[in-house]
Amino acid sequence: MTWSLSFEPLLSLPWLVAVLAPLTLLALAGLWLRQRGSVFRFAALVALAAALANPVFLSEERDPLKSVVAVVVDRSQSQEIGERTKQTDAALAELKQRLERVKQFDVRVVEAGKAGAAEERTETRLFSALDGALHDVPPSRVAGGILITDGQVHDVPFGTGEFNAPLHALITGNDQEKDRRIQFVKAPRFGLVDKPLDMTYRVISTDNSADPVDVRVSVNGEQVAVERATIGREMPLQVTLPTAGRNIVELAIDKQEGELTDTNNRAVALIDGIRENLRVLLVSGEPHAGERTWRNLLKSDASVDLVHFTILRPPEKQDGTPINELSLIAFPTRELFVEKIKDFDLIIFDRYQHSDVMPILYYDYIAEYVEKGGAVLVAAGPEYASERTIARTPLMSALPAMPDGNVIDKAFYPRLTELGQRHPVTRGLEGSGTEPPHWSRWFRTIGVENPEGEVVMKGADDRPLLVLDRKGEGRVGMLLSDQGWLWARGYEGGGPHVQLYRRVAHWLMKEPELEEERLTADGRGMTLEIRRQTMSDDPGSAQVITPSGKALTVKLARSEPGVFTGAVETKEIGLYQVGNGNLTALAHVGPVNSPEFADVVSTPNKLRPAAAATGGSVRRVASSTLGGLGDGVSVPSIVPIRAGGEASGNDWIGLRTTNDSVLKSVSRVPLFGGFLGLGLLLLAMGSMWYREGR
Repeated sequence: MTWSLSFEPLLSLPWLVAVLAPLTLLALAGLWLRQRGSVFRFAALVALAAALANPVFLSEERDPLKSVVAVVVDRSQSQEIGERTKQTDAALAELKQRLERVKQFDVRVVEAGKAGAAEERTETRLFSALDGALHDVPPSRVAGGILITDGQVHDVPFGTGEFNAPLHALITGNDQEKDRRIQFVKAPRFGLVDKPLDMTYRVISTDNSADPVDVRVSVNGEQVAVERATIGREMPLQVTLPTAGRNIVELAIDKQEGELTDTNNRAVALIDGIRENLRVLLVSGEPHAGERTWRNLLKSDASVDLVHFTILRPPEKQDGTPINELSLIAFPTRELFVEKIKDFDLIIFDRYQHSDVMPILYYDYIAEYVEKGGAVLVAAGPEYASERTIARTPLMSALPAMPDGNVIDKAFYPRLTELGQRHPVTRGLEGSGTEPPHWSRWFRTIGVENPEGEVVMKGADDRPLLVLDRKGEGRVGMLLSDQGWLWARGYEGGGPHVQLYRRVAHWLMKEPELEEERLTADGRGMTLEIRRQTMSDDPGSAQVITPSGKALTVKLARSEPGVFTGAVETKEIGLYQVGNGNLTALAHVGPVNSPEFADVVSTPNKLRPAAAATGGSVRRVASSTLGGLGDGVSVPSIVPIRAGGEASGNDWIGLRTTNDSVLKSVSRVPLFGGFLGLGLLLLAMGSMWYREGR
């Protein structure tokens, strides 16, 4: 029960001053001049002022509020090592019992780092959880915070911030732990394919051992080397990226006897492989309307180095022009097709026909170049159906289709075949989703017979228009029309010539993303996403092996023609192996080299400055003297303290109590109201009149 005096004036303050100020001046003047009855007049004025001020006697009934204690429990992955989970559960149960005995405290228990969002599994963020638990509590009601953790906390503030109550930490684990880990020091994000890439790494051990350690180096799951590393020293490493796109470089060391965990005995670097500029040789026949289409496209591609020759004057042409007056250069056939043919990633014959420019033997070299991994594209025109076609040279062994002698001059819309709707080169081609397709017509198709490989586009009368094939280790493509320039010029709205031509060229040069049969996996947060490109109707399920060795099966569902996808939520951070048929892929889920396992040895040192700044304490719940891990868990006593008091001792921790309370009811007793106030006022007035009347 609380008593207080309050005033509730009957008039507003300006009116109250306006009424009382003149009367007060008159009463004071009477006292100063010692006039008869001035004392009674002043008493009457005081009675009037009291009546107008309306004093009220208040009686408040209040209930005391409890202080709020936040207990933050570390459930991160490092807390799963050894007996730490058992220690944490035992300490939490004992702490709850002791807090329940103190009626002044309201206890809030928060678990941080449980399986969920990726950031919660990769870092221990206890102070964020502490702020969240107390965000709706006024500072005066915060009793303090208690952290149950292994001490490896990644969001420790530099100062106390807004937390001005005692902070205590109970550390799991013991002081005899040891661990060894490996980490990258310098790991570039990009590197050239088939070129040496320089990196550095370091092996760290808590026992400061000087013995060298064997480090296994793997690239995309295949071990490529074993290095010898000195503990604590930054060591150089040189690797070669085998493929374009995502590459996974992994370092691994053996588990040491008595080591806490081998999870951090691996370090992973994700490096995007970039192919050095691709070299393309473009050989054009006599000038034609679409000659510059291929040239402009390849010149605009920053990843392509283009060498272009156009046959303007074949040797057999005789018009009497003296040789010394010709401004043309000789076609360097021997240099291109014998000496440096292996330097090119792709050779394009654009409406080229056989002539004396190239000896017949050189076509055999080109066919051999394809068999050994090269690529050839034939952009055919009417000359492919003529007697001087390159199909009648030794190159015929590498070509996917032979001409039938027909040139069909007929308007048609280029269309995707059933295979073309699934093939990465033509799948999702802009404008292909409607009938007729949303692009312009072409007017010429070169007839072929018995095409090999995959016909992905069809022309007039459903004849083959785009044929893709593999020959030995190389690839061959054939575009059986010279009308692609109509798309480039915007005829009837044009068409996706850039998209189509670029995909064809890069498929021939073995771009990984354009492979018909391809399996990829990627980690997004804590989700493993799997993507399967295939020409089949059903690739089946994918088999997944987790970092801990567990096997999972993930069903793949069709997301678009030729593409099947699947996803699975994971709890483990690390390298996952994915398989489907004879294809395999690797994916890293979670942040690379997660801070959660960068250092797993329990320690009180990280939290000690923050606790000391609030008057709190940091202590272990178990030690080697108490029976080792999981045995002899010791929790300090809980002592309520006043603000500013000592907050910790040898075997106790203090939590602050509050003086805050909640109002239940208020009783009002007007002191100058009713008959009492009226009687006092009349008495004062009557006394004044009585004295004045004498």
